[in-house]
Amino acid sequence: MESEIKNHYNSDNLTQNIKTALIKAGKNLSNLELKDLSPIDQIHTGGARSSIELFKKLTIPPDARVLDAGCGIGGSSRLLAKQFNCKVIGVDLAEKFIEAATFLTQCTRLENLVSFQQDSVLELPFEDNTFDAVLCQHILMNIEDKPAAVKEFFRVLKPNGKLILHEIAKGENDPLLLPVPWADKSSISFLESWDVMSHIFKKHGFDIEFFSDQTYSACTGWEKFNAISQKRPPRPNALGLGIIFGKNAKFFGKNMYSNFTNHSICLVEAIFKKSYDK
Repeated sequence: MESEIKNHYNSDNLTQNIKTALIKAGKNLSNLELKDLSPIDQIHTGGARSSIELFKKLTIPPDARVLDAGCGIGGSSRLLAKQFNCKVIGVDLAEKFIEAATFLTQCTRLENLVSFQQDSVLELPFEDNTFDAVLCQHILMNIEDKPAAVKEFFRVLKPNGKLILHEIAKGENDPLLLPVPWADKSSISFLESWDVMSHIFKKHGFDIEFFSDQTYSACTGWEKFNAISQKRPPRPNALGLGIIFGKNAKFFGKNMYSNFTNHSICLVEAIFKKSYDK
């Protein structure tokens, strides 16, 4: 199953295509700012703004070590490091994502704070009690064995460490319109309701400190995305979701807005604390 998920995200020539798009946009590859990468850097509902608002809800000291589990091309890893001046390690199944994440981190001059490696969150290659925080952002929908992932998050977190959750959850209605960013077929989509997900975290040793249902803002965000896309259709090979997801990307706005408004999915964010060793 992990190989199917990896294939979904492994876009051919991803790093080179991003380089070409940045050069065409007039960007200096040796001196990029995070804002220069905004069309592709935060490939989750809510984008950078939602990430920043969530990160502000906890204190991450400059000497903290943070794991970005399922880091994609590293946008949130770089954002965390830039905002808190902390050390971030990103892991992802897709080697093309890791290659692009490493390249873009060098371009933004953050390689002293951020690094990446290809690994599965079901078998994290880290010692127990390694990280002060774990970011779990839009990855659980691709994980069938969620208890296994949560156990790994618990294991690598230090006592009292925080887990930052920002996820798509299953809504009350079916069906789910496809394709969506995490799946072009139902066999790699493993949505669960918030009740099920929160139970899994609590069962495996996490105490919840904060929760918010962000579904309304998600609907608004995708509605704005669609309006902008209609006024300014993306150009071929321009910096955007099409570079990562190919032709499927043109369906994401319409499908995600419909899925949210039809209550097929919802957007949740939460902060959990590892309060004891199991």
